Amino acid sequence: MITLRHTRAFLCSLTTVPRMHQVLYCNLKGNAMPHFRDARIFITGASGKFATQVLRALNAQGARYVTAGSRFPVRISGLAESKIRVDFDDPVSLDEAFEGIDRLLIVATDALGEPGKLARQQKAAIEAAAKAGVGHILYTSMTNPGPESLIPFAPDHRSSEEAVIATGIPYTILRNNWYFDNLLFTMPSVLASGRWYTAAGDGTVGYVTRLDCAAAATGALLTEDQSSIQDITGPVALTVDALATATSKQLGKPIEVVKVSDDALAAGMRDAGVPTHSLSSWSPLMPTCAQGT
Repeated sequence: MITLRHTRAFLCSLTTVPRMHQVLYCNLKGNAMPHFRDARIFITGASGKFATQVLRALNAQGARYVTAGSRFPVRISGLAESKIRVDFDDPVSLDEAFEGIDRLLIVATDALGEPGKLARQQKAAIEAAAKAGVGHILYTSMTNPGPESLIPFAPDHRSSEEAVIATGIPYTILRNNWYFDNLLFTMPSVLASGRWYTAAGDGTVGYVTRLDCAAAATGALLTEDQSSIQDITGPVALTVDALATATSKQLGKPIEVVKVSDDALAAGMRDAGVPTHSLSSWSPLMPTCAQGT
């Protein structure tokens, strides 16, 4: 058993299982029993995959007053007490939504293609939260958003973190590492060709599943009462060679790792049909891994 490095109050562990890098959480236990079940909780981006998993986990833990917000309320699952429209580009919708909220989870938007847009959207939500007197802000950031990061949208997350801290409101910043789930975008072409193209060299990534990140966010929503920045990461940092070996062993199919340039990889992913919005977040990871940042 390897302990996941995340919020100290959420006492869970994970086990690597044969199917590559999936993990299994234990139940909340000991001093980690939720003490904010009766708080008024608000989740943004609630029609997305991550927020849906948070809503499901909150429901399982008995959270009583959960409001889910999205630009498209009709797409929100039936796991929240109420569903309302929230648009980070519409300040009025934010002011109305956050009134009376005790604990707010701001799920970062997917505005990754336009530098600065994500930061503007997050700032609008953060300012509305402060204006409404929200009791605790949680924000889903990224791993290592410091000035040294090569990721194009790292500055947006960094400025969003700074905006949260500047409110003076107790906060929990959740620095989610790269989703293991995103590897599935490249799997069809890898399995079809028997080749795994990468620009990461011998760099490593502490991949973590979206489900694990949602579990960490749920634990923080229900237990955290002090300000902190938490690293949400997998149990071990893996090279592409290690991932390919595990995949090959599991499927009984030989896989060759082919190391290429950043541009060649991006072009190949595009030709393979990887969605543009996924490319904007996935492609920058490779040079970042290769340079150890």
